[in-house]
Amino acid sequence: MRLRFFPVICLALLPLLSQSAPRTCLVVGISDGDTLTARCGRFGSYEEVKVRIAAIDAPERSQPYGQRSRQALSRLCYFEQAVIEERDTDRYGRTVADVSCKGHDAGTHLVTEGWAWVYDFNGIATRRGGGLFKLQDSARTQGLGLWAGARPTPPWEWRRRQRESQSSDLLF
Repeated sequence: MRLRFFPVICLALLPLLSQSAPRTCLVVGISDGDTLTARCGRFGSYEEVKVRIAAIDAPERSQPYGQRSRQALSRLCYFEQAVIEERDTDRYGRTVADVSCKGHDAGTHLVTEGWAWVYDFNGIATRRGGGLFKLQDSARTQGLGLWAGARPTPPWEWRRRQRESQSSDLLF
């Protein structure tokens, strides 16, 4: 009788088992304001991991404010020990994770300073209680970071426009 429920219990626990334990890694590269490269593991057996910070989207490097956003993440995390707590994997194979450097959550830090938008991929920001949205509204109201611009373009819209522009160039 007891064995009948064993598969059900295993299935119920599967999401918890798939969450890996937080790892402490050295940040060795900053691609843009929401992506970094970390070296995890022991000396001689490092693993380099490309990490997309969960719940935010920062301007692309060639987009207005892209370099400033990248610099903000670099000031916080570059060549620092980071605690990386994996949440998901994106379509490019990057680890989507919460990242903390110098005791600060990187995503929260970037949104608070106005260098990133809240990006609610898979509802991560909503499940956290919506605090990031309030921080984004505060940064916008204060005109911090990219919010100093008249009408900053969210990165997902900027990327869409870039794709449309490239596809229209191919037509002519």
